Amino acid sequence: MSIRLIAIDIDGTLVDRQGEIPPANRAAIHEAAELGIEVVLVTGRTYHHARPIVHELSKRLVLIVSNGALIKDSQGTTLNSRLLDRETAQEVIMTTRPVRQGAALIFDRIGDRQYLYENIDWQHPNRLEYFERNQKFMSEVSPLEEGLIDDPVQVAFTGTICDMRDLAAFLRPQQIARKLSITLTEYDARDFSLLDITAEDCSKGSSLAAWCASRCINPNHVMAIGDNLNDREMLEFAGVPVVMGNAVPALKKLGWHVTRPHDEGGLAEAIRALAL
Repeated sequence: MSIRLIAIDIDGTLVDRQGEIPPANRAAIHEAAELGIEVVLVTGRTYHHARPIVHELSKRLVLIVSNGALIKDSQGTTLNSRLLDRETAQEVIMTTRPVRQGAALIFDRIGDRQYLYENIDWQHPNRLEYFERNQKFMSEVSPLEEGLIDDPVQVAFTGTICDMRDLAAFLRPQQIARKLSITLTEYDARDFSLLDITAEDCSKGSSLAAWCASRCINPNHVMAIGDNLNDREMLEFAGVPVVMGNAVPALKKLGWHVTRPHDEGGLAEAIRALAL
């Protein structure tokens, strides 16, 4: 069956351990585009964090960012959004304050108010590189709820895998959780996890499905490639799901095609074998 669209995760899939796009991946994506296959990057990254990667590939790519909350073109135009109601975001911030430390709000805007945060240790090795690359988009606000003058894209927390699992477990039984999507992304090698709170029923999979519907593309003609917990819904949507060799064990157990790890050209291998 011919592939009309390839949905590609960024971290752990498109980029290698150093955060660079291997030449083989770049070439395979270019070949797919030359054949008329649409390529969409689908990531947990915020737009300002994902945009430099897109510009390395093509200025015509579409991005699904913040775990499905925004669909944007590479120039920053918002094509679709699933924002979190600001009253709901405030309740999340207030409810979790006794059981967590830092928190952040991400907004769909320009300038240094895209990413507002309180009480985050940016000198921690797991956060320092992100801060150094993206601090021009960031501002500190304390208390964080004072920054809620618009509906945010998401509320974000980071910490150890254990801490973020505990925080997710704390949130899920709360009444407010019925209005939320609670998404974990885990990096075992660094003992680091991201906990993203977005609007109800918002995920990589739901936004990819909406985009494909707008393009009249049947799921059977979609190939999706990912490596982490937040990729599961988009992999379930795609007719051709592919799991990276470096993926979390929970994805590898689901019986989907497994390609080589991101440091061994796994993405390019999968595209050439299953799409080209």
